[in-house]
This record gives sequence, structure tokens and C-alpha cells, in this order.
Amino acid sequence: MTTGTMDDADKLDLARRMFDAWDTLDWDLVLALFAEDGVLHSVMQEPVVGHDAIRERLAILGSKAESITLRIKALGVIDGRVFVERVDDFWFDGHHGEVPVVGIMRMAGGRVTEWLEYYDRPTLLAGMGIAEDFGH
Repeated sequence: MTTGTMDDADKLDLARRMFDAWDTLDWDLVLALFAEDGVLHSVMQEPVVGHDAIRERLAILGSKAESITLRIKALGVIDGRVFVERVDDFWFDGHHGEVPVVGIMRMAGGRVTEWLEYYDRPTLLAGMGIAEDFGH
């Protein structure tokens, strides 16, 4: 699956592997599943581009994340992209939160090339116990 075209089954498998890596807080695997020039983009913020930037973002998250469970409600491929509807259930620095999310992934060569995330940022920050949005 690391070279050539990916069919829908390959893409869904990669998405599930990525979600499992988040659920187990396996940040090394999360990073490895991104293309070298991959993009992680919470659409209300600037995109995080490339392994170095993604590693830095994951290190910040990983330093305070106690648990994350991505509860998948719907998962499928539309026009070659993986769409997921889910609820992220997490404990972060002693605070519990749940956030509804829609994610869209583009994939090539067995890696995620772009992951767009759509969610309500104030709901996320409240769940994390963060009063001000320093990420903007």
C-alpha cells in the first residue's frame, strides 16, 4: 500500500489505522502515517504543513493528553477522499471534553497527504479547560 494508487479499501484502512493511533496516543505512528509534506489543518487555524510542524503540534498535544477516543459515527469515501463524522472524547490536563468533528482526508502512496478538520473551536477549548484561544 505504500506505492501506487490506493483504492477505497486501502484509504479506509489507512484512516482506521490513523484513528487507532490517536486512540492509543501513538504520536510516532500518527506522524508516520502522514506524507513528509502532509498537511494537518483545523480549518479555523493556519494549516500545519510537513513532518517537522506536525511533530511539533503533536508534542504539544501529547504533553497534556491523558486519553483520546475517536468515536466514529460514519466513515466513507466520496470522490476519492475519506470523510468521517465522529465525536472526539478526551481527557486533557485533567479536563474532560467531547467535540463533534467532521474530517476529510486526502491520501496517496499509503500516507495521509491532507487532513481537514471541522469542529467548533470554543467547544474544544472549553473541554480542554483553556479559557483563551492562544492558537489564533
